[in-house]
Parts: sequence; structure tokens; C-alpha cells
Amino acid sequence: MVFGMYAASVPVYQRQLGAISKVLEKGSAWAAARKVDEAVIMGTRLIPDMLPFSRQVQIACRFAEESVARLAGAEVPKAPENAEKTLAELRARIKAVLDFIEGFKPEQIDGSETREITLTIGGNPMTFTGAQYLTHMAMSNFYFHCTTSYAILRQCGVEIGKRDFLGSI
Repeated sequence: MVFGMYAASVPVYQRQLGAISKVLEKGSAWAAARKVDEAVIMGTRLIPDMLPFSRQVQIACRFAEESVARLAGAEVPKAPENAEKTLAELRARIKAVLDFIEGFKPEQIDGSETREITLTIGGNPMTFTGAQYLTHMAMSNFYFHCTTSYAILRQCGVEIGKRDFLGSI
């Protein structure tokens, strides 16, 4: 069996976003039980110069959907930025991303290792091969924002652990 670009991306995003969605569910239950306004969680940051919890989840979603589209040579979807205001809305956003990436087949993404992907970062165009883009840009950013989301909920006091972060393996 060949381990291709599809296997390195779509199932990983599906598992991790599914895990984050379940962590959000636990966060909602925690907030309700302790009468904590979800707006507090949505705006929580690990430190002042980091983005708030809501943006961490939104950006993880963006990296998943954008990278799958780029690797497939498809149009990158336009998503509303910073639209979600509740944990339930973030879960709906995750569901929409999962539905989007589920629409791609392995043959659309496998073979994209050498596809040229150019992004403008800080006003400068940067060109990657598909393999470089997935392994050095998309996945590292995706996991950074997933991890930061998890860490913020832990900091808030939500009772979650490593198994919650990992999801179903």
C-alpha cells in the first residue's frame, strides 16, 4: 500500500478536527455546569499577544480546508473570518470543513507532491511543492492551532486530557 498525499492529509484532518469538536462539546458542558459565559472562553488567550481561542479553532479549520483544496488543484473556499461567536458555532464550522474535505477523493490529491503552490506571506510570494507545503506549512500550522485551542481550554479548567486531544486513533 502506498502512503500518498491524501492519506497524509484528509484522514489526519478528519481525526483531529473530530477530536477538537468533541473537546468543544466538553467545553460547552463545562461552561454550562459552572455558569461561565462562553464569550469568556471564546476570547481567552494563553498570553496577550496570541490570538484568542475562537481564532485558534477557525485558523485550524482554514488550514485543513485550504490545504486540501490547494493540493487537489481546486478553488480554495471563501470562509467568513471570525464569524463564530459560540462553541456550538465553532462545532458547526468544523462540521462544514469536514463535509468539504470529505468531498475529495484520493485520486484528486495523490500525486500532488510536485504540484506548485504559491502563497503570499507577509506580502512576499512563496512557492512550495505540494509535499513541502503539506509537511512544512499546512500540517505544522494546523497542529499548532489545534494544540493551542486545546491548551486554552485546559487553562480555563475544562477537564480534558491527551486522549481527548488525540481523538480516535
